[in-house]
Parts: sequence; structure tokens; C-alpha cells
Amino acid sequence: MPQARNVIDLNSDVGESFGNYVLGMDEDVIPLISSANIACGFHAGDPQVMRRTVRLALDSGVGPGAHPGFPDLMGFGRRNMDVTAEEIHDYVTYQVGALTAFVNAQGGKLQHVKPHGALYTMAVGAPWIWQTVAEAIAAIDQDLILFVLGGSNRDDLKAMGRRVGIRVACEFFADRAYNTDGSLVSRREAGAVIKDHDVAAARVLKMVTEGRVVCINGEEIPLSGDTVCVHGDNPSALALVRRIRETLEEEGVAIQPVGTFLKD
Repeated sequence: MPQARNVIDLNSDVGESFGNYVLGMDEDVIPLISSANIACGFHAGDPQVMRRTVRLALDSGVGPGAHPGFPDLMGFGRRNMDVTAEEIHDYVTYQVGALTAFVNAQGGKLQHVKPHGALYTMAVGAPWIWQTVAEAIAAIDQDLILFVLGGSNRDDLKAMGRRVGIRVACEFFADRAYNTDGSLVSRREAGAVIKDHDVAAARVLKMVTEGRVVCINGEEIPLSGDTVCVHGDNPSALALVRRIRETLEEEGVAIQPVGTFLKD
């Protein structure tokens, strides 16, 4: 059941540079968030970028997380792939294991796993993928938290996590419009992306403090999240992150890594 809260996690995708190619504004955005989804080398990132990003997260008091995707550097992990459950299990194990090593080597502990790109969006329509990812990370470390898109199936996803022995964090998207079933409006539709910073910040505050969201058709539905996804890969997006954080803190909402307060 969606509920109001006075603490929330802010997460962002980081560590997506590769070799000589620099992507994102990690040094600016990481100090503003509380959980970092760090690319693991399949869709973006490389060993040096992974090490540096983990160090930046730990130095900023931000919970480090793995951001595993499909092995698709050219497509940035955003293209659907015809894969088996066994392949997904192995992809996730490989990437989470690699980032765990970098985190452990620098005196930290991996907090969570958030699938990237097509792996995430395919899971939204095919729950067996969530199940496969959950089983893979549970076999590595049952303290890990799985980030999922939680709408009308929130209770089912939470129950899935309990069955395999891990916590599941439902994610709310700060700059995306919602349908009445709690799903995200397709980017192909007008109004799918919310560009007004004040509007987006107000929506996040309403979700956190009231457990409700206004959908694209104007209808209001119960919806809450444990973590809020914010993007900071360009100056405009970075300004949105700052606005959301300011709005929450002004209303007395604490921003903390999800691992510090999530129960199940």
C-alpha cells in the first residue's frame, strides 16, 4: 500500500564515461544524491571509470549501486535483446561481481542494484526478468536492494523480494508523467517528460509526503516510492536535481541512502 514518508532516497545513473569519451556530470551530481547507480562496463563505463566513480560516491557519503545492462556498448544498452533467463542471470552476476570488487577494495559495501535501459524496461513488461535479476543478486549478497518500477504491481514486487530474501525498492521518476495504472507515459506521447523544474519538484514532494501522484489525464492516484530517480547528465537536468533536493529539504524531508531506512 503506498504511504507517505518523511525520508526519501535520490538516485542517479553515473559512471557512464568510457575511455576518452566523457558522459555526464558525475562530480556535480553525486554530492546532490544519496544513491549512485554505477555503470559496470557492459553498456557504459570501464574499470578506471568504475574505480573513480566508486571513490567519488564513497567520499560523498552516497550509497554505491551496480547498474548492470545488456552487453551493448554501441546501443548504450537501450536496445531490446532476445535473451534467456540464464543469460540475464549471468550478465547480472558478472557486472554486480565486478562492481562489488571495486567497492570492497575501497572500503565500502555495495548497497543496491538497478538494471539499466532495455533490461529495466523489458522487466516492466515481463516480471520473470525481475525475478531472474532478484535471484542473481540474492545469490551474491542478500543485503543488496533491487530497484524496480513500482506501480499497481508494487505489492507483488515486494513479495517477490521477500521470497528470494532481498529488499525491493520501488522507484519514482521525477521528470516523467504517469498513467492511471502507475506506469510511465510513453516518451512518444506529448507531455511524457516534465521539463518544468518547479512542477517536477512539486510532484516529487506530493509523492513523498502524501503517497499520491497526479496522472497525465489529471486524475490523482495512490503511488509512492522508496527512491526517486533524477537525471543530472546536462546543466538543465542538474538544476532539476538541485530544485528537487531544495524543495524536499525545505519541507523537512530527509534525503538518505535507501539502505539506511528501507525495511522490506
